Amino acid sequence: MNVHAGAVTSRQAKSRPRARQFDTPFCTEVLAGLADQPKHIPPKYFYDERGSELFEAITALPEYYPTRTEIGILRDNAAAIARYCPPNTALVEFGAGSSTKARIVMQAAGNVSAYVPVDISADFLAREAALFERDLPHVAIHPVAGDFTEDVALPRGIAGQPRVGFFPGSTIGNFEPHEAARFLHHAASLLGAGATLIVGVDLVKEAEVLRAAYNDSAGVTAAFNLNLLHRMQNELGAEVDIGAFRHCAFFNRERSRIEMHLASCVAQSIRACGKTFDFRRGETIHTENSYKYTVDSFRALAAGAGWRAVEMWSDAQHWFSVHALTRD
Repeated sequence: MNVHAGAVTSRQAKSRPRARQFDTPFCTEVLAGLADQPKHIPPKYFYDERGSELFEAITALPEYYPTRTEIGILRDNAAAIARYCPPNTALVEFGAGSSTKARIVMQAAGNVSAYVPVDISADFLAREAALFERDLPHVAIHPVAGDFTEDVALPRGIAGQPRVGFFPGSTIGNFEPHEAARFLHHAASLLGAGATLIVGVDLVKEAEVLRAAYNDSAGVTAAFNLNLLHRMQNELGAEVDIGAFRHCAFFNRERSRIEMHLASCVAQSIRACGKTFDFRRGETIHTENSYKYTVDSFRALAAGAGWRAVEMWSDAQHWFSVHALTRD
């Protein structure tokens, strides 16, 4: 496809909203990330309602092992995990998305009386909360729409209740190690002294297994990655030819992480938040990292953030792990 600098089709131009939201955190981070070298945008901006739906579709793909493997671990060890929930527990899930995994824990732990899903996608969160209220009416739900990496306030309705944090899906791997440590400190402050944090962590494994998981044959992960550009169009009025970008994901062995990028197929320019950004052919926007840990390296990370590892569960292939951490 030949695209001249700054070219946008009439169909794309008509799809852009008239009101451009230049005063949002999304705009601020897009401006900062596209002005940087290399270009990057934080992965939390994948998750508008459409992005959340696409991610849920990814979790059901045959190549994407993390979700089904972690769910198997949770089901096989639900009773052991439930022992970390004292009476009248409030289960706080960071980056909740679908409540499927939290439900496994709650069904095994009769002591959970409140569920606090924290998620950046308000529309998706509201829909999931309605389903949860229908299916588990005996558990009070207090949804919190917000960025769990920032200063979110937990609801007053769980004041005085013991809190257990739940952070499945290996979302911890999307952080740079220093950011992961900062999140663990932040979670400790929110949950309070004596709390427990249950964390899902993807483990180091064969590179081919990793590559396939992020380059599925159905193209759902590609659509998920490219949806970030759709969101820039819809919310920021960005002038970008989405067809001039392609999904790219690979395993960086030296840094033990999968990297996801949006690669420019041609030399072009895009305009976002009132600024123009030039791209060389092949230049990318780095959209996500997914770090893969060993059990020992994750425990060392947690210890550096003040958490004590007390138990770990894994699958037979040792592809994934679930950790129980406590803080005195």
